[in-house]
Amino acid sequence: MPTERPKPGEYNPYYDKYISLILGNDIVGTLSSQVPKTIALFSSLSEQDGELRYAPGKWSLKEALGHVIDTERVMTYRALRIARGDRTPLAGFEQDEFVREGPHSSVRLADLVEELKNVRAATVSFFRNLRADDWRRQGIANNDGITVRALAYIIAGHELHHRNIFEERYLGKQARAEIA
Repeated sequence: MPTERPKPGEYNPYYDKYISLILGNDIVGTLSSQVPKTIALFSSLSEQDGELRYAPGKWSLKEALGHVIDTERVMTYRALRIARGDRTPLAGFEQDEFVREGPHSSVRLADLVEELKNVRAATVSFFRNLRADDWRRQGIANNDGITVRALAYIIAGHELHHRNIFEERYLGKQARAEIA
């Protein structure tokens, strides 16, 4: 189901770093096809690997995966509210606080992978069922205007951004040598 890409002005320019990672205009197809790559990456890791940090003071691999899951939930919730015509401004969220207060570091890595699968399945189902007008609806989140379609692209781009970090910083040969 192709959708028009979000245009500048539909979101805070901060999100360009995520939206620009997504090619094409089939965002539902992208959301469906991309998460198996992240799941495959994590499924090949041991529970001990979930504790890896690419530098002192950085989130563990499990905490970073939990951040991806939490962010997807928040962004999809925003899209739901806006798609349903709710004009209530939506609050931002503090990612470091979510990680600090979340259970991710004590959850098994395999359970986090399963949670990611389930959250993404719900996200895809939600976006797949939107009507054309729903995609263009705009609301306020974290004091900025944003459209439903921008939120979909942000979700996909955010996951890809973090998968790149997982591969390059956490699991790259150089990162493994620095951690060891």
